[in-house]
Amino acid sequence: MSVGGPNAASFRANSEKFQRDFKINLHGAFNIDAGSLGNFPQRISSSMALLEREECLADLTAWLGSAVNYEGSIALVCGEAGIGKTALLRAFAGRQRDRRVLWGTCDAMATPRALAPLHDIARQTRGALLAAIVSGGSRDAVFSAALDELDRDRGALVVLEDMQWADEPTLDLLRFLGRRIHLTCALLVVTYRDDETGQHHPLRAAIGDLPRASTRSILIPPLSEFAVTQLANQRGRPLDDLHAITGGNPFLVIEALATEAGTVPLSVRDAMLARLARLSPATRELAELVSIIPGSAESWLIDAAVRMDDAEIEACLSIGLVRDDDGAVAFRHDLARRALEASLSPARRRSLHHRVLSILASRPSIAAARLAHHADGARNAQAVLRFAPAAALHAASVGARREAVSFYELGLRYAADLGARECAHLHEQLSHECALTDQHERAIEARRSALAIWRASMDRIKEGETLRCLSSLSLRAGDLAAASEYGAATLQMLETLPPQAELSMAYCNRAELDLESCQPESALEWSQRAVALANTLGCERILAHALSTLGTARLTFRDSSGWGDLDASLELALRGADQEEVACAYTRLAAMAIVHRRYAKASLCVSAGLAYCAQRGFDSFGWDLLALRARLRFEQGDWNGARQDLEALLQSSCTASSTRIPALQILGHLRIRRGDAEGGAPLEEAWSLEGPTVPPQRMAALAAIRAEAAWLVGNRESVIREAEPAYELLRSKREPGMKGELAAWLWRAGALSVPPTDIEEPYALEIGGDWRGAARLWQGFGCPYEYASLLACHGAEPEQRAALTIFEQIGAAPAARVLRRRMRVQAVRGVPRGSRLSTRRHPLGLTRRQAEILGLLSDGLRNSVIAKRLFVSTKTVDHHVSAILAKLGVPSRAQAVARAHRQLYVETLANRREPPNLRLQRHDAPSARRIQIPR
Repeated sequence: MSVGGPNAASFRANSEKFQRDFKINLHGAFNIDAGSLGNFPQRISSSMALLEREECLADLTAWLGSAVNYEGSIALVCGEAGIGKTALLRAFAGRQRDRRVLWGTCDAMATPRALAPLHDIARQTRGALLAAIVSGGSRDAVFSAALDELDRDRGALVVLEDMQWADEPTLDLLRFLGRRIHLTCALLVVTYRDDETGQHHPLRAAIGDLPRASTRSILIPPLSEFAVTQLANQRGRPLDDLHAITGGNPFLVIEALATEAGTVPLSVRDAMLARLARLSPATRELAELVSIIPGSAESWLIDAAVRMDDAEIEACLSIGLVRDDDGAVAFRHDLARRALEASLSPARRRSLHHRVLSILASRPSIAAARLAHHADGARNAQAVLRFAPAAALHAASVGARREAVSFYELGLRYAADLGARECAHLHEQLSHECALTDQHERAIEARRSALAIWRASMDRIKEGETLRCLSSLSLRAGDLAAASEYGAATLQMLETLPPQAELSMAYCNRAELDLESCQPESALEWSQRAVALANTLGCERILAHALSTLGTARLTFRDSSGWGDLDASLELALRGADQEEVACAYTRLAAMAIVHRRYAKASLCVSAGLAYCAQRGFDSFGWDLLALRARLRFEQGDWNGARQDLEALLQSSCTASSTRIPALQILGHLRIRRGDAEGGAPLEEAWSLEGPTVPPQRMAALAAIRAEAAWLVGNRESVIREAEPAYELLRSKREPGMKGELAAWLWRAGALSVPPTDIEEPYALEIGGDWRGAARLWQGFGCPYEYASLLACHGAEPEQRAALTIFEQIGAAPAARVLRRRMRVQAVRGVPRGSRLSTRRHPLGLTRRQAEILGLLSDGLRNSVIAKRLFVSTKTVDHHVSAILAKLGVPSRAQAVARAHRQLYVETLANRREPPNLRLQRHDAPSARRIQIPR
């Protein structure tokens, strides 16, 4: 928070003079160079000192100094609204006499403008970045140009402010720059309000994706009671309850002290209105106009709207507005803007929005999102219906699909002025974007609205296509019964009409329903009909989808030609630039590769698919791919990695039940294998999410997990009770993997009378008596738990010891415990005791001593220094460091520290904590402004 110099009376005069002299726009462009500053730093230090922010400034100075030496980094500056983030960075920027400063701000609009801060920065740089944006270049080109701007000058300071309002493309920009920041010589500062970014806020996920080794953080605390008292005394208004009323929030303190009233206002709105009352009517009109404009009001807009002279505009600065070099005016703090906006009468707000809309609509190149915002404020239905769909299309084109949903919903609020067909199309577009962002219930609701319109219009083709979409959406939402009903109605409708592309998609939909119901023969037939019709029609988009469905059906039969179908589907989709089909092809390829234990192919498809979906805002496919990666990691023994993926997925409130259910099953399975507490809770939650018709595969998967849990506690009766009904359900179906797993559990429990023949090979070999052959297959697949389980169950002492080592390495505590018990019963000597409980509970599987040494490694200490500090030999520390590297699976100390940062960050998210300061903290070095990482 900025305060005055030695005497209280000078504070506001100095502050306002500073704003007039240097005209820093806190809500838009902010580009300082040495030539325009003169003695700027000296003025800052004398008249704009910051209270209780010295450590924050010191950290920022150190990080920017490191960036000059090509150690670029990201600084996360967070705190509640009004805590002084902008004031801190403004003061810090003022000290950078010889360095480039770029400043971009996110807008507090109901639907944010796509890449708003990048537009601000582009207007400052006026180079390749601006050209890429103005020319409508691809997102890759725009992002690359932004990265070039970061690295153009050594020691550049780039600020992205108010990222709690960022749209999805801006969050993707943060991820893009974050993964490459270490290659630059810039400091990227990101500010956000931690009181407005809960655990499910998209910004949290973006921060979690940043590289820990290059990320720093500062949590700005409130002012102490001493500092608040000091400010009150400077203003000659010592109040005992000022700190209690304001909570030490600098903005609230300043607003309270700025009023002439004899008592402290209890809200920002009261303070704002009290100060507004001192203005002339003309000046108040300007303040009211600016209050309905998120961001800043350009000088040309002010001239056209209110026609004020400079003196009147300068008078407005006394209530908390600021003016930039181009004459644009904005509120210093958005809390004040919103407070004033809320105080206006509805009629007054409409009048101001109408005035602004009229001016903006008459100018070229004004963003449709901005026009839609003011059209809505003016309650101008015609303008909303003109600009909102255009804004939605633009948002979707840059990957801001949730913003597209908001714009379509805005348009539909004025749908009474639309024709029937136009209204139906809006509902369809809304449903499409909702489906891509995993809002399936809302997507279904919008499609049903479109269906009613098409039925009333007697458009049978559109009615049939809408029924097919409802079937697909219901399947994604986990309602197989409704999906089947809609699917049957689709075929009944479209098969009475001449063959069209919609009928081919209906065939695909029927095949997908059959696959979900474990009816691969029927699925194969329907998918072949879909491919044939798509070929006849010559429609490559439909053919890509049909081949994807056909390939999945063939691979269910273990027909290897299905790989060719899936590869051809992906190739067609990429060639046709059909983004949704590309994402679908990646997802199906990855899923089938995991089912067939082609893990290398699965890993490539998952990585490519996740990157593709992230760039285009396909949340729905992205969550599916993340769930697949969790399964891939789980089956390959990377249980920490699997848990990270599952926690990231399950923390989102937007994932569909068809994605959450398998994710919860994997999490429950993981907890059971690790012996974690409440291992059954995710399984119960998964079961509670199932619809009235549970797909046989998911029912069988749940039974297999519960059978394994019973086996680990030695309850053979429960193994049989869990596995037998599910096995009987699948006995006549083509499901070799799941049927084989259930058969193996029954065989181990002595309850399998007739071994099945159509099951996966490792299970068939084990049941047939060739456990060594089965073990070799599991080892070749890369499934350590299954491999070790066979060694433990059937092997002699050497194999058992090998199994015990594997169980310890992957953290399979219950299986290790069962094996130790068996070895002791067999009188095996020297059975290893196993890790301590504290080691098993550590997120990285480290002992207490190893965790302590890893913390010291993060301080950059050498082994010899660590040895002296811990009073042990250097050789002992060498051994501990080697053990840490082995447990974390990394080759170097630096990578071990980076891995620890990532894992501990996930731990804090899982426990609903704030983002940690990304330098590992020592217990004996607490900090009031940093968020601590629990050890």
